[in-house]
Amino acid sequence: MSERIRCTPLGGLGEIGRNMLVVEDDQDIVIIDCGVMFPENEMLGVDLVIPDVSYLATRLDRIRGIILTHGHEDHVGALPYILPQLNFPPLWATPLTAGLIAGKLKEHRQTDRVSLNRIVPGEAVKFGRFIAEFFHVCHSIPDGVGVALETPAGTIVHTGDFKFDHTPVDGRPTDFGKLAEVGKKGVLCLFSDSTHADRPGHTPSERVIDTAFEQIFASAKGRIIIATFASLISRVQQVIDAAVRHNRRVGIVGRSMVQNVAIAQELGYLTAPAGVLFRPDELAMVNAMPGKD
Repeated sequence: MSERIRCTPLGGLGEIGRNMLVVEDDQDIVIIDCGVMFPENEMLGVDLVIPDVSYLATRLDRIRGIILTHGHEDHVGALPYILPQLNFPPLWATPLTAGLIAGKLKEHRQTDRVSLNRIVPGEAVKFGRFIAEFFHVCHSIPDGVGVALETPAGTIVHTGDFKFDHTPVDGRPTDFGKLAEVGKKGVLCLFSDSTHADRPGHTPSERVIDTAFEQIFASAKGRIIIATFASLISRVQQVIDAAVRHNRRVGIVGRSMVQNVAIAQELGYLTAPAGVLFRPDELAMVNAMPGKD
């Protein structure tokens, strides 16, 4: 009798956000990602939308772990709300992703209840009868990975969010060599990021933003206010680099932004010369100074 594998998306299929995929056979379950979705305009009073995991309620003893492909909210943001429902299975993520997750777990007082394991591209981890091998993919946040999941029925590839950017901000393009290697071995099923795949053309490199920043920083006489998601670490690095080139300082504002920047700096994924970054309380002091525009 041939082996059978069931793949069940609990979110992220045909929508932007709430990414969560369940891969299982009759013995083991591996979950890939656990994200939130931000509400549509008509969802009044709703802050976040999370996956419905009632499907897993009778399968908890078979869950071997959750793999997190990268640190964006639509892939990790639901963890504090979903983990208690799944009896806190072990988590597996790259160092930056794990650092961002650790901050969430601490905020929700779940740190001591979760086994958070760090992995690196090229590493393989056994989940019951499944073996997950991780490969680097380029994305707008560093440390993203895809997963080649070896199952009794064949290899399932989950790309995570990716971009074929040959000049990424962190200097690490997608590992095409590993993709070719996995493809040559044979793939049973591919789950691929397809955001905007129905649009003609191609997505430019993140480096094009450097040109826009250069123009703005060169022409602006006063302060420059830049809004971005707190998890877009690469974008923050581009802002810092532009500020350094134009002898400016950068104030980091917002609880999540402050926390994520601190984590990224601590882990070496974000660099800034001494004195370039300043705290929100220092910003308040600057605002209060007389004669300042």
